[in-house]
Amino acid sequence: MGDTTESAGPGRRAVLGGAAAAGLAVGLAGCSVPRTGRGRGAGAADPLGAPGRPLLLQILAHPDDDLYFMNPDTQHTLDSGVPLVSVYVTGGEANGDNRVVSDTGPHVYDKAAYSSARHQGLRQAYATLLGLDKYAPWEKSVAELRGGHRAEVNRLQHRGRSVELVFLNTAMHTPLGGRMGLPSLWEDHHLQLPVVIAEGSPLTRAKAYTYDDMVDVLAGILDDYAPTLVQTLDPDPDIQHSSPVNRSHDSEQPGYSDHADHTAAASFAWAALIRHAERGNAFLATAYRAYYNRHWPKNLPARVLAEKAAHLVPYGGDKTWDCGNAGGCGDYNVGGNRPLTNWKGWVRSTHYRHPGPRLLVSGDGAHAYGVLGLRAVRWSRNPDDSWGAPEDLGGSPLAPVLGGAALADGRQVLFGLRFASLQGRAGANTREIVTLEQGTPGGRFGAWKGLGNPERGDDRGRRIGPPTAVAAPDGRVHLFVRNAGRGVSCRVREADGTWAPWRDLGGESVQEGLSAVVDGRGRVHVFAAGADTVHHWTQSAPGHPLAPVPTRLPLAVDAVAPVAQGDTVQLLYRSSADPRKARQDPGSAASPRLTSVHADGSAAKPVALDGYGPVCAAGAHVLGTDEQGQVQLAGAGRVLKRPRGVVPVGTPTLYVRAGHPLALGLGVDATPWSWRP
Repeated sequence: MGDTTESAGPGRRAVLGGAAAAGLAVGLAGCSVPRTGRGRGAGAADPLGAPGRPLLLQILAHPDDDLYFMNPDTQHTLDSGVPLVSVYVTGGEANGDNRVVSDTGPHVYDKAAYSSARHQGLRQAYATLLGLDKYAPWEKSVAELRGGHRAEVNRLQHRGRSVELVFLNTAMHTPLGGRMGLPSLWEDHHLQLPVVIAEGSPLTRAKAYTYDDMVDVLAGILDDYAPTLVQTLDPDPDIQHSSPVNRSHDSEQPGYSDHADHTAAASFAWAALIRHAERGNAFLATAYRAYYNRHWPKNLPARVLAEKAAHLVPYGGDKTWDCGNAGGCGDYNVGGNRPLTNWKGWVRSTHYRHPGPRLLVSGDGAHAYGVLGLRAVRWSRNPDDSWGAPEDLGGSPLAPVLGGAALADGRQVLFGLRFASLQGRAGANTREIVTLEQGTPGGRFGAWKGLGNPERGDDRGRRIGPPTAVAAPDGRVHLFVRNAGRGVSCRVREADGTWAPWRDLGGESVQEGLSAVVDGRGRVHVFAAGADTVHHWTQSAPGHPLAPVPTRLPLAVDAVAPVAQGDTVQLLYRSSADPRKARQDPGSAASPRLTSVHADGSAAKPVALDGYGPVCAAGAHVLGTDEQGQVQLAGAGRVLKRPRGVVPVGTPTLYVRAGHPLALGLGVDATPWSWRP
């Protein structure tokens, strides 16, 4: 095949990134974002537009990152008929030796062939996901990108569903010195990172990338495809101290629980997303943990895990397969049952960097708040439970999940995790917690205000999690975040509106995803899933400081749903199928059944709602997803399933008023959905 540019489909330009729009030079050094007032600084961003046609776009470091870390979410979206575009930033060629570790045959180092074999593995995996034979032929072409860059694009359609694979194929190592390519590109002012031309590719020539080129190309791809949902890897992985030997075995970068390519690819992706959001584009974003999965209890039950792992089998392939690709028929060390037997256990979990419900509901149920286009927005509910157009509340660029609470006078206060600056090349890379208060109940909001960061220094400050908040009867609002030490930090808004300093509540080995509740005595409780139990902090009496409570609660694999029941709190969550080996055993899996206990460890009324992932609880109702990803509600002694519709993004929200439940959330079409059983 020659170097050609194919049609990109109705409503989309064939060129995947036209000339950069005037006035966007701010993005060239990453994203240094001006502080905003009510939404944005003067001229800092275009008005928020309406979402386009549903489309999922993934930005990955390597071939297989999506299969390991984003499924089953990607599969559910693709099965619903939403088109999928996957962008792979590196060629995945490593040292060119495509072999099973146990293979005693001669080593063959061919980077072009290994990159090609991994491309073929993806084609085999996605053909299978579409219901086709793994050797189904794909349309291959070359797309022109911004700045004269070019990329191989593979396309496949079947019964109204489509997949496009875009291979930027930057080298995994620098030309001189053998440094890791993408991380060096994020940090280096002068580096030009070459492109690996995969064997058999229609791409025969390509320019090297600079830092500016990479941000510009990814922003161009986002602009041209106009996705409603973007999935990335984790730009801010946990701090992880380990010996050089363990770090090598875990394939992790020094000091952090992830591969350096994952962090760099995610950082470039979020820099591009911020630029894309400045143009008023309406979309949702989700960042996924990766090697984090190795260090925490596994959260997928056996049935979900088996399906996820099965999609890696055609990707891994085998050297004996006759796939017709000269470079090879997959990433051989991933073939067969090796993802399930790998002691690192990456495939056994799917974790979000910013977990939590995507929508918050006002006390009267009239409004919902969420993040759209990296901005906070408010939707108003119509009498038929549909939702009006989003009202832009600004604050950009925000992480995907908001915290919030209702003040004693009925005013809403919102909290967000803000990318205050996201710059490579030794520039500032900072995060801060920000807040927005309503001026009058049901009325307009004031200006965004910064609450700082509980951590000192930019590096530790990047590790904090999204905010969780709860209002106490005494008029105080308690704000919680997971901190860089894997404990919990708290800040309190006094009844008069002033803020106390950040306070470290202690704790260690706490997972991302906090939950808080007020009991019948007015005491605040906060819960967090840990490595071996559920961690608990509470007040000895209303108004007193929170302190840790020793627990022997069963292990939780995801966030905990607390329900106040008078002076006690019921906890609902999923545990491990075998808690004794949940953390270390690579063969462990989550239990599909709900654990129901009181905060003191005593048994609580059981709830039958088999599935996976965290649940929400309110009144006598519990909301979650079944093992096929379908939303379901338990209540009044029965389980009801939401009719098939738009696929939810993240955890759904449960709102109960006068005993009547309403389930709601954001869908892959970047709009709210509602379900009243």
